[in-house]
Amino acid sequence: MQKIAVFLMAHGAPESLDDVAPYLQHIMKGRPPSQEILDQIIERYRLVGGKSPLLEITARQASVLEAHLNKDNVQMDQGENHFQVYVGMRHWHPFIHETVKQMIEADPDRVIAISLAPQYSRLSVDVYHETLKQALAEAGSSLPVQFVKSWNDQPHLIRSFVAQIEDSLARYSESERAGVQIIFTAHSLPAHVLDDGDPYPEEVATTVSLIVKQLKLGPEGERWRFAYQSRGFRPGKWLEPEIDEVIDELANQGTANLLVVPIGFVSDHVEILYDIDILYKGMAAASGIKLHRTASLNTIPHFINALAEVVQSRL
Repeated sequence: MQKIAVFLMAHGAPESLDDVAPYLQHIMKGRPPSQEILDQIIERYRLVGGKSPLLEITARQASVLEAHLNKDNVQMDQGENHFQVYVGMRHWHPFIHETVKQMIEADPDRVIAISLAPQYSRLSVDVYHETLKQALAEAGSSLPVQFVKSWNDQPHLIRSFVAQIEDSLARYSESERAGVQIIFTAHSLPAHVLDDGDPYPEEVATTVSLIVKQLKLGPEGERWRFAYQSRGFRPGKWLEPEIDEVIDELANQGTANLLVVPIGFVSDHVEILYDIDILYKGMAAASGIKLHRTASLNTIPHFINALAEVVQSRL
């Protein structure tokens, strides 16, 4: 029997308001955040319940995925593989290096490493991979690892977003539905990624185009737009268009209903619960627009199937 470790990696998030300062300091490579930034971030987490649900949701994703993989193995008479799914975070507990120690103790035959950011960027996915490599090296491990670079076009992932959009649109009255404008969003990055030839914008565009094709939404500008959200505090130019600009544009066109679809995210966390549900919703309301969003993928069956197929494709 071959023991296969599946290593899910995510950004990490504070588990309490007291965690916010050291969490930000880790992101800033040991430099303490300014009091202004610290106060802003603490307030965001206070407004969404005093903590992030990211770890809890990611742990559930791992548990459901592990059960799914092992059940499929038995049903397909492929019992020679046993899967164990681990969670490691880049910027908070359980840190990737902490989980690596636990994984090594289980002595798997090989590792399949997946960043829970489906769209590849050197600034995100590559850093997760390098962090895992470093953690294994520091632990003196030579475990063979297969790194999943991108899964932005995985069919079940696309179907996950399509299903959430269909469910959200069904909640509007028939008279409202035709006028609902959809904004697909992904996490912003500093604009220098364009100069560096980072494929992130194309990766995001591919995900959007596949969803749009299934829903038969037509060309951009008719029923849907794309925008970047959640730019960081780093000064300088970030990727465009930004969502607040798109909201303003649609308000000027008389749009009454907006549906935000965060296709760069696979679970609830502060960029969803604060940025969309509070900040952007408030911006839209100030312009007379009702803004809603699709439910996060979290552990819906299509999404777990997507992760399972990503793993199976690497066997």
